[in-house]
This record gives sequence, structure tokens and C-alpha cells, in this order.
Amino acid sequence: MPLPHPLRSFTRMAVFTVVICSAGVMVTLADAAEDKTLSGSFFPYDAFERLPSTRIEVGGRALSVAFGPGDLWMSRATVLAWVNRCATAVATYFGRLPAPTARLLIVPTAGTGVRGGTTWGYRGAASRILLGREATERQLEQDWVLVHELTHQGFPIVPDEQHWLEEGLATYVEPIARRQIGDLSDEKVWGDLVAGLPKGLPGPDDRGLNRTPTWGRTYWGGAMFYLLADIEIRRRTDNHQGLQDALGALVAAGGNITHRWPVERVLATADGGTGTHVLEEMYDRMKETPETVDLPELWRRLGVVMQGKTVSFDDEAPLASIRRAITATPARGLLRARVPAAPRASRSR
Repeated sequence: MPLPHPLRSFTRMAVFTVVICSAGVMVTLADAAEDKTLSGSFFPYDAFERLPSTRIEVGGRALSVAFGPGDLWMSRATVLAWVNRCATAVATYFGRLPAPTARLLIVPTAGTGVRGGTTWGYRGAASRILLGREATERQLEQDWVLVHELTHQGFPIVPDEQHWLEEGLATYVEPIARRQIGDLSDEKVWGDLVAGLPKGLPGPDDRGLNRTPTWGRTYWGGAMFYLLADIEIRRRTDNHQGLQDALGALVAAGGNITHRWPVERVLATADGGTGTHVLEEMYDRMKETPETVDLPELWRRLGVVMQGKTVSFDDEAPLASIRRAITATPARGLLRARVPAAPRASRSR
């Protein structure tokens, strides 16, 4: 199977030299050059298997978490609690963790906060987070990167020209998933969409989303596609189903990052979860032709009211019930992650 392209979020990295030996993994730190193993271009699957790991279970599926060598200001228990909460957000949105088994590597690196993240599906679903050694618990509470990366695990690999479907999905789903477990407010979710979606509108020379691989169209143009699809699915189903149901059906059918699927199969499988053809129809409409959206009118219909930087809501707006449903915790409730009370190191298998 050919290597899929990595799903890139950041490229800010520290350097590690890894030597695999019979005794385990020996890692030395060198600053300022690009790493090709723990923090470089490819997920170090073999190295991960030699690192102690902790298993986090959510709804019958597991995420194995390992730490690369290096010290953190925070305890590993604090970091694992953050991973636990992010995994809960993603599992709550999709109805399960996207892949039956997945791996997460936390790599301590220079600096503070979360420094970057990347996700692959070459030898199983795997994400890597670069975590600054001076990161604080408050920074983890505010971070969006890990939920973004774990969301990538819930979409099959598609050709490069459809990369906007992958990045747009993670951009759109991440804040909603965090809202559904109580980590963000409705005001924060909708305020950020109001601020971000204009970056995804087509420019004068832009073509359809398959033909305009700019940053704004890839991330925010993709996010706009999914917001419009979510609204339309809910409109056609009298607000009984939404994009969340479509994506739940996709991962239930095995559609995750460990597989390379043609986009037609991805969208048809997802549409099957809502009994509509919304995603297929919208993709056919927007893939080659630029489509301008009247965002002020959309916010008016959803009842999102901006006064300066302050967000309020008009619950009498035509689509106010759809707006509320998009961010509501699903009827099945919150799926809670389970991690051993006193995490004990164990070898990955």
C-alpha cells in the first residue's frame, strides 16, 4: 500500500535522533533541525511500539498514549487527563472513537503550549502532538489541536485535490465536539465561525474547492461546506438528523484514516446515515465552481448576532432551532473515556 500523505497541521518542530536497539529506544535531543523520527515527517510506528503506553478506552474503543523522551513541567497524569477529555469530545461527536484502535504520541519539545500536530493512517490510525516542555494546564484547556487531529482519524484518505474535505471537516467539527462536552460556549463556537468563514469565500480568480488549494479555501472553505451541509441535512429531515449522523454512519462503516476511499464512496456512505444526498449534491455543485455565500444573511437566519466582538442569539430567527441542534450534546449522551486511576506503564502491542 502506498504511503498516504500526512495530514499536516503545523511544521514547527524540535529534533530527536532515535536509535532502536535490543534494549529499547535511546533518544538524544538536538535543537534547531528538523526531526525525521519522533517529531519529523513520518509517525515513528516502530519507536512507539517500544515506548511504555497507557490505554484510554472510550465506548469500547481504545487510544494508546505514549510519551517521547523528555521532561514536562506538568505531570504526565495531567497530560493524560487532557487526552482523556479530547478523546471524549471526539467519541461523543462521532458516536465512538473513529478507529477501532489508535495511537497517540506526545513529544516533549522546546517552548510552551501545543506546538503542532500531525495524523497518519499508514500502519493504523496514529497522531503525534508536539507539546512544549513549559506548557501549562491552562494552555491545554484552551487548546484545539488534539481534537482537530483526532477528528482527522474519522475520515478516509482521499486524493490530494479533495484535501479540503479532510481539513474542512476537522476545522468545523473540532469546536462543536468541544462544545458538546462543555469545554466551549455557544458564543465561542459561533463567534469563531463568524470570524473565520469569510476566509473561505472564493476570491475573484478562484475556482471550485477541488481547484483552489489555498489555505483559506482548504480550511475555512471546507468548514463552510460542512456548515452548509449540516444546515441542509437538518432542514430536509425536520431537524432530526445532521452532519453528526452522517459522520457517525461513515465511521460505523469503517470509513476512517486507515483506508483510502474514492470521494464518491465517502460521501455516499455518509449520506446513507441521514437518508439524504446532501453531501453528494453539494460536492458536485462546489467541487469545480466557486460558490459565494451571503454570510451576513446566513447569520441572520441562524440568529447569530454580532455586536463588536460580543455574540448574542436571536431565538426567533428562522433557523434558530437548527443552530441550537448543531451544538447540542447528542441524545445518546456523553461518552466518557476511561483511564486507569493510577496510570501504569505497559508495553504497546
